Amino acid sequence: MAADPTDFPQEADHESTKIAEIASQEPGGSVAPGLEPPPTVRVADQRSSAAQWITAIVALLAGLYFGKLVLIVIMVSVLLAFVLAPLVDLLARVRVPNWAGALISVLLFCAALYGLANVSYNKAVSFMEQLPRYRGEIQSLTWKLRQKEQMLEKNANQVLPTPKTPGAKTVQVQQQPDWTSTLTNSLGTATELALAASFVPFLAYFMLSWQDHVRSATIMLFSRDERSTAYATLGAIVKMVRAFIVGNLIVGLLISGASTAAFGLLHLPYFYFLGFISGFLSLIPYLGPLLAVVPPFLSGLGVVQGTGFIVILLTVFGLHIFAMNVLYPKFLGSRLQLNPLAVTLALLFWGWLWGAMGLVLAIPMTAAIKIICDHVPRYRAVGLWLGE
Repeated sequence: MAADPTDFPQEADHESTKIAEIASQEPGGSVAPGLEPPPTVRVADQRSSAAQWITAIVALLAGLYFGKLVLIVIMVSVLLAFVLAPLVDLLARVRVPNWAGALISVLLFCAALYGLANVSYNKAVSFMEQLPRYRGEIQSLTWKLRQKEQMLEKNANQVLPTPKTPGAKTVQVQQQPDWTSTLTNSLGTATELALAASFVPFLAYFMLSWQDHVRSATIMLFSRDERSTAYATLGAIVKMVRAFIVGNLIVGLLISGASTAAFGLLHLPYFYFLGFISGFLSLIPYLGPLLAVVPPFLSGLGVVQGTGFIVILLTVFGLHIFAMNVLYPKFLGSRLQLNPLAVTLALLFWGWLWGAMGLVLAIPMTAAIKIICDHVPRYRAVGLWLGE
């Protein structure tokens, strides 16, 4: 006589639980219909997944922070390679070898950068030589600011008197910095930056001379089914970066032209040079307007009065607002497709992580992340959140 399964309910329940546990432990396997894993197993899996995500995020942030110097050099080299790529392609049309076109492009860029630095240095030296002529105006302005500071401090002391203990004397001890340690620290930092910057032209050259190999080899890193997606993603990133560079160049030239005209009407010395610097400094996110005001303000000492400084301030901030609300959407909006909240958070994050260079690189890197998320179905929701 065959045994009836209903006569052994405990053994049957035990076998069902065991099968569910085995099915839940299989990689990528699903639980058989009607056999759900116990709640403790599901909670353990969720906690393990959350712990892995947190560990991965912490490791990524640590790598981005401690490797920021190397990563910034690589990102700047990539942007420089994108800037010089059209010139290399143009030379290739006249049958110039790829390596020779890349070398010519990098050398021309270095020569232009050296010429710009030389002109800037000469203008700065000429301006410093003329500063004694404006010594009286600078001292008068400094004295007025000092008087206002003393008045504010006096009023604050009257409103909030500081209690003092009778007979007590305050002794301030200030340690004088050692000039040798200060010089060593500054030279060390300058040496590191110079060494890192020296790699940029070499990396840009190899990126340009091996661009076809790098692109094909990068696509070959993916599986056969994912190569078409990787090819489309890489092509979209290339178009976005080139549009970002060209758009910023056009916007910078327009702002520089308007700034040069305004500074010329105010009869500022070296107005043509000041307009160029102020226009491109204004492109730096958030800090741009503050930095763009400094050159015309310094040049205007002893030349313009209070009204002239107000005109300079309104000109710089007005052109910046016009560029952000009119020129940027026209030349860059269709390529970046980032909403203002995502841009602000990206600037905050990359600025905190990489400082001033993070502010410069935040927008193209965030736009590249959005393009990747748009082409990967698993992260498409993140791309939609970053988009407009």
